[in-house]
Amino acid sequence: MPRIDDYLQAKQIAVDSLRQTQIDELRQRAGFEPGDSNSIMVPFLDRKYKIESPSFTFTDTENESKEVPIQEQVLILHYLKAPAFPQPTGQWVSYREIPGATFYYSAFLGRAVNPLKKVFGQNIQGFEKAAQKLQGKRISTGDSSFEFYLFPKVPIRITIWEGDEDFSAEANIVFDETVGQILSAEDIAWLAGMLVYRLMALSH
Repeated sequence: MPRIDDYLQAKQIAVDSLRQTQIDELRQRAGFEPGDSNSIMVPFLDRKYKIESPSFTFTDTENESKEVPIQEQVLILHYLKAPAFPQPTGQWVSYREIPGATFYYSAFLGRAVNPLKKVFGQNIQGFEKAAQKLQGKRISTGDSSFEFYLFPKVPIRITIWEGDEDFSAEANIVFDETVGQILSAEDIAWLAGMLVYRLMALSH
């Protein structure tokens, strides 16, 4: 697991790169809402963050005294510095199909897929309750399925098949085929895990 120092270093590297681009250009490319002239408003999961330039400091707009997790900061900055922002095509791929994903596949399972099955495999109602709190769009797949936009150009679909005495629960997470052009395989695994754990927290 990365240490806090690793995240702080990753943030600094991202900030140094992002400072080369005007804040308006970053905002427009990434598809985020305008803040004031020196900031970007970033909805993320069930929160909204304000990122101020040129410091790239993060503020939780609903609770300014609450510290924004460094892992979320790094992930959002990596999204902002993506080399390209292609429009989603509607063609869905598994995590394994993303370039470079093989090395992180076990982490993806442990961080995202396995918790989904464990927590929601016998609790479809809890999954649906949490998905609606994150503005998920219901999809007609499996026993329950929702599409989420954690970032404007990165749709994610989660599907749950409920378990019973004969069959174990199953879960699947798929991504638009363009996701690998925007985020690294490691970041995509983190993003999926953050979504799953927020769903778990909101299901009670």
